[in-house]
Order: sequence, then structure tokens, then C-alpha cells
Amino acid sequence: MNYQKPKGTRDILPSNSAVWQFMEEKAREVATKYSYQQIRTPTFEDSALFLRSVGDSSDIVNKEMYQFKDRGDRSLALRPEGTAGVVRAIVENGLLNEALPLKVFYFANCFRYENPQAGRYREFEQFGAECFGIDAPCADVELIALAKNYLENLGIKNSKLLINSIGCKKCRAEFNRAMREFANKHKTELCADCLRRAELNPMRMLDCKNEDCQKVLKNAPKLKDYLCSECREHFDEVCRLLNALKINYQITDNLVRGLDYYTKTVFEFENTVGDKTLTVCGGGRYDDLVQEIGGKDCPALGFSCGLDRLEGLVDKNLLPNQPKILVINAGNVTLEQVLPIAEKLRVLGKNIEINLANRSFNAQLKYANKLGIDEVYIIGDEELKNKSVTIKNMTTGEQITKNFDF
Repeated sequence: MNYQKPKGTRDILPSNSAVWQFMEEKAREVATKYSYQQIRTPTFEDSALFLRSVGDSSDIVNKEMYQFKDRGDRSLALRPEGTAGVVRAIVENGLLNEALPLKVFYFANCFRYENPQAGRYREFEQFGAECFGIDAPCADVELIALAKNYLENLGIKNSKLLINSIGCKKCRAEFNRAMREFANKHKTELCADCLRRAELNPMRMLDCKNEDCQKVLKNAPKLKDYLCSECREHFDEVCRLLNALKINYQITDNLVRGLDYYTKTVFEFENTVGDKTLTVCGGGRYDDLVQEIGGKDCPALGFSCGLDRLEGLVDKNLLPNQPKILVINAGNVTLEQVLPIAEKLRVLGKNIEINLANRSFNAQLKYANKLGIDEVYIIGDEELKNKSVTIKNMTTGEQITKNFDF
């Protein structure tokens, strides 16, 4: 039987691994510059964690989450996103009792049952960053700057920053009443999902992907008109600080993000590729989430980037060039004699390939050409005797001999 990968999954092959290593290395590099430390959490969690945090009005919970019962009849779910598990780990391990702010970043493979598209899979990889313990707008702006710098370090230019404020529980209550009234007036024009959301969480209507619904929702109440004074002042300060950093942004009234836990600031970075507009990064505040899943009252915010989507946008010219060297044994020199020399070269920082297949001298040269190797180190009888190597440039054919302490 010929087995194939499940629908919506992918294999990252060795030929493409350099791009992934680059994305991960840059994530670690940029996050560390902002004093973020890495955290790792389980791939699956108690289903109730996601039902409570992501929200039962979201498409993720209603349509996309992978849930199952284990042998102990416990309801578990493969994580559909990274934040909820991070918050659970922070609370469970008492990290909020330490000095704040607490800043963490993560890499996570996540799972959602949705139709696969370009750059979107049922199993996908995220890089995310979360900050706990600071409610000041400067934390929002620092997080946005981190995300922006990460994209720029990948060579992804011309990203557009979209921002909005979705307020707090207090001001959203007024907005939700207005949205229910609007939905009731237009119920014959809205889809079943919108009508269901109007009852559960009216703000979720703004996230509907139905084009006919979006035409109707253009005339829906605007969140900005219902913000309380605290949320309005917070958002105004976020905008002021973005201006101070000369970070361009566009205020987008219908930007709400797809998860129920967000409060106040939400943001996305998007890029246009051909005739498509792709969201490459998104996040915002979730000041109520820590308390909702059992922790103390603690402001928090974060973002995540889908690495599968970023992969196609990375500037490949920025990938580090790590030339591989093939050590060729010639004449009567055996592989056994070459092994310690190769190890010494590796200790010196060289990327070394040796003649594991026991090819002839000419076959080794052909193998080097096939691999695209820049230069070979030839060790024959004379080289072994004189403690030297002959270095051949595979592009120019030039050869030089250098002393080498075996």
C-alpha cells in the first residue's frame, strides 16, 4: 500500500529546510532583543480550555477544532492556536507571581479543520509572542514593533499595519445591543452564521466571510462610536506612540480578529501578493483571559505569525550561505584515515561531507558537482605524508595546497 500524507498537511523537505531554519532563527533573534524568553506547551489540551478562551461563537470552535476522547474518557483537543495553552501554562506554574512584565515567545504546530489553501493547512506552524502584566499602551506598541521588525528581518517589505480597538466588556455591551437591533432589521439579508452570532457574540458578525453579508455589514454600527473613555484614551495613546515611532498604520473599523478573548487593541499585518491580500501576522490585547481561565486579574497581549504563509514571502537572498565541503580520499588513502581529519575540520566550523559511498576519485568529483559543492578538500598519499590538503575550487578548477595539522 502506498501511504500519503493526510489532506491539509505537508512535508517540509530538506531542500526547503533552510528557509524554515531562517524564519525560526530570526524569530528567536528578534524576540530575544525585546527580552522575550521561549516557552513550550503541549500539542493537545483539555477541550474546555479552548471552549472557554477562544469562544463558542468563533468558527475555530464551532467548525474547525480537532476534538477527541482519550482512553480515560477525557475530552481533549489539538491546539487550534497558541495563546490559550501559553496562558494556561503561565497560570498553572505560578509565573505571574514573579517580576512583571512576563514576556514569552513560542513555536507551535496548530490544527484546524478547514479547506486547505495556498499557505494555509490543517496542520500549520506559528511563531507567537505574549506579554503579561502591563496595561499601558506602550506595551501594545512595543509588541507591534516586535512583529514589524520580525517581518522586516525576513525581508518581507511593504506590510500594511491595520489596527482597531474593540473595547472592553463595558463598552461592548452597548455595541452588542446595537448590533442585535441591526441584525434583527436585516435578518433576511444575513446568513445563518451571522444570525447565530448575533445572539452569542454580535461582534463576531463583522468577521463573516460571506460577501453578501459584508455588503450589509458596511452599514452596521461602528465599534469606535461605542468605546468608553478609558478604551478611547488607550487607543488614542497607541496611535500617538505609533506615530512617534514612525510606524504607518490604517485604522480599520471592522477589524475584530477571529478569537473571542480579544479586548481593546487588535492589529494585523497584511501583504499583497499578486491579486491576493494575505494576513501574515495578527494579535492584540486579551486583558480578561488570564482571569477567565483561573488566574488572577492580569492584563495581557500577544500576536502570532503563520510560518507556512510567511515561507513564500521570505527574501531567499537573505538566507545564510553555508558552503559544504566534500573531503575526497585519493590514491591509497582510506576512509578510515579521512574520518579523523573530517572531524577536526568540523570542530573548526566547516560543513563537511565525506566519501561514505566509497566512490572512486572521479566519481567523487561528479558527486560534488551534483551536490553543487563549492570546493573539495583532496587528501591523497602526498597530502597525508606532508600533512596538507589540496583545495580545489569546483567553479574555476583552481587548486591550492595548504598545510593542515592532522
